[in-house]
Amino acid sequence: MIGRHAFVSFAAPDQLDVCLSVCQSIALDNGAFSAWRSGKEVDWNDYFAWAKSLARNPHVDFAVIPDVIDGDEMDNERLIAQWHQNFHSEYKDFGCPVWHMHESEAKLNYLSRAYYRIAIGSSAEYSQVGSSAWHERMNWAMKVICEDGQPRCKIHMLRRLDGL
Repeated sequence: MIGRHAFVSFAAPDQLDVCLSVCQSIALDNGAFSAWRSGKEVDWNDYFAWAKSLARNPHVDFAVIPDVIDGDEMDNERLIAQWHQNFHSEYKDFGCPVWHMHESEAKLNYLSRAYYRIAIGSSAEYSQVGSSAWHERMNWAMKVICEDGQPRCKIHMLRRLDGL
């Protein structure tokens, strides 16, 4: 991992120190996917404290804002609001919200205009990464967030390395 980039999960932070010492950069994952798969709850206040303790580290690029994978847009808007209550303007570009592929065009359009970086999460009928439905939805999503062939913001694909 020397000189590479890493994604460290709040659900399994045991590699954090190694990644901080050898990686070029890291990003912080909120652990929502691991919690969702295991049926566990995440204490978002603990995640906020962990992310805040690392926010000024020069190796840490961004942190994924908490999300509810199969939740509705209001569930996720509440978590984005909680993030902003904990991270003020000094951390403006540190938080990366997740657009879930089952969410609306309006939500994707808003996030891609309001944030420096967004994450895209495979969910609901688009949860199988690489399926025909997933590819169709990704093609549609890119048309929503691109202008003149370029995305309006940086994009982090969650689970994109799963078998592709």
